Amino acid sequence: MKIEFNNRVAIVTGAGAGLGRSHALELAKRGAKVVVNDLGGAADGTGGSMTPAQEVVDTIIKAGGEAIVSGANVAEYAQVETMVSEAMDKWGRVDVLVNNAGILRDKSFVKMELIDFQLVLDVHLTGSVNCTKAVWEIMRDQGYGRIAMTTSSSGMYGNFGQANYGAAKAGLVGLMNTLCIEGAKYDIRVNALSPVAHTRMTEGLIPEAALSLLTPESVTAGLVTLVAENSPNRTVLCAGAGGYARTVITETDGIYLAPEDQTPENVLAAMDKINDMAGAQEFTQGFQQSEKFVGKAMQG
Repeated sequence: MKIEFNNRVAIVTGAGAGLGRSHALELAKRGAKVVVNDLGGAADGTGGSMTPAQEVVDTIIKAGGEAIVSGANVAEYAQVETMVSEAMDKWGRVDVLVNNAGILRDKSFVKMELIDFQLVLDVHLTGSVNCTKAVWEIMRDQGYGRIAMTTSSSGMYGNFGQANYGAAKAGLVGLMNTLCIEGAKYDIRVNALSPVAHTRMTEGLIPEAALSLLTPESVTAGLVTLVAENSPNRTVLCAGAGGYARTVITETDGIYLAPEDQTPENVLAAMDKINDMAGAQEFTQGFQQSEKFVGKAMQG
């Protein structure tokens, strides 16, 4: 069944170049009316220009689609509210939000200035919170919404020199985990995309021979899946170079220690059993962990 977005309105942040541009063009091609948001700065967040976003809007309109430009800084909630108001004034609804905007300030943690840590959190994490907050009641009232966070392997597995980026990207998975619970009864589905693509943010990091495979379009195929009407919910979809996989957080079955045995020495001695993946589970709500531990204690 073909995925279409006829009569749907989508906001894509960081859509002036790279993945965001690819996402916006594909959503428009499939019928969505698109707010193309981009501050137009460099990869580190400095500077600004409306030109990249306007070029994407012009491309969409030339192809027969509908789009408007937004230069809102996602880290500033007042600007985000204005962006969402402009979409509502023009089209009367917001169905899809793609939180894609991001910057890089890579350095080893010992050399990283705290301002560089904060700025990355502000754009990736707080920016996604701001945009999601601004559309949440709209989606709740209309009984429909699809939201995609953009996470990263750096957040889930770590990457040297990216403590700030990794912390922000891991935070987005935590945000998704709660919002998909709160949004479920309103048919608001929240997922996360973990992309691998060759963009200006990966310049110099990936061997030349692999670059031709790492197209933004291969990632966008995953993104469109996550915001489709029949999308999954609470899924971290990894996409790149034609590969698609899901990252799942699991918890080992673990052990139980009786009260008199609950010492750090005994916990350390049992680490092999604690690490044993046999019987590991994926939890979808935090209380499931509590239920497991209380159940073990009751059996003990």
